[in-house]
Amino acid sequence: MIGNGIRCPDTVRVCSAQFTSSWEDPEKSLDRAEIFVKHAADCGAEMICFPEQFATGWDPASRKNIQSPEESIVIALRGYAQDHRIAILGSFRERSAPLPKNTALAIGSDGRILASYAKIHLFSPSHEENMFIPGSGLGIFSLGSLTCGIAVCYDLRFPALFRAYAHKGVHAVFVPSAWPRSRIRIWELFVTARAAENQMYVIGVNTTGKTPVDTYSGASITADPNGMIVSRANDAEQLLFSEIDPGEVKRVRESFPVERDCRDSLYQALLR
Repeated sequence: MIGNGIRCPDTVRVCSAQFTSSWEDPEKSLDRAEIFVKHAADCGAEMICFPEQFATGWDPASRKNIQSPEESIVIALRGYAQDHRIAILGSFRERSAPLPKNTALAIGSDGRILASYAKIHLFSPSHEENMFIPGSGLGIFSLGSLTCGIAVCYDLRFPALFRAYAHKGVHAVFVPSAWPRSRIRIWELFVTARAAENQMYVIGVNTTGKTPVDTYSGASITADPNGMIVSRANDAEQLLFSEIDPGEVKRVRESFPVERDCRDSLYQALLR
């Protein structure tokens, strides 16, 4: 288990669970996940975030283990949150019509669902759009004074989504992912770029291990509002702790006010 230093006042400690899924076996994955949840809570984390579709493993073509929020995966996560008094962010295949959604839920430490976000940008290189329908809304929730947003994996390639979160006053975006080893250099580039250009924290939580779909090498990272990496995992299963300070976001945005120089109306005109 990895931490990144002494906790400072007025920060929120969050935990990235770099997790290896039990392929298409949510019961086994969830049993193991509770161990991670308990340890994160015991270490003072206020939220733990798991990778994309962690209970089953990410599969853009799977028609298995599609559930509603009233079924076993979300019920288990809500129970873990209540039992261990920690918020949880978990991703699953949500039943909907005409196709499922790739959904991430933020669950409060009292077991309430704080926010739901369906992946907006489906991974067309693996034909994810043939199995899922895209979301069309943001997922925003609060952890004390910290305003948080949710994106999922491939969403990292689309800066406009993170800009929308910045416009909504979000301090930190959690990105549960299944980012493959073959493109891991790009992973670090996008996490740090999205953080720097929006002057926010970006918490990239990646899976690790080999599945029938691909091979993953972890490298979960948290970038601060200057785009600097403040915590980093290796390729093993582990918990990565990061201290998130909403005051730092405010200080960076005020001292280096990039937003006031943006020319959104011009950009839209140039696209016509």
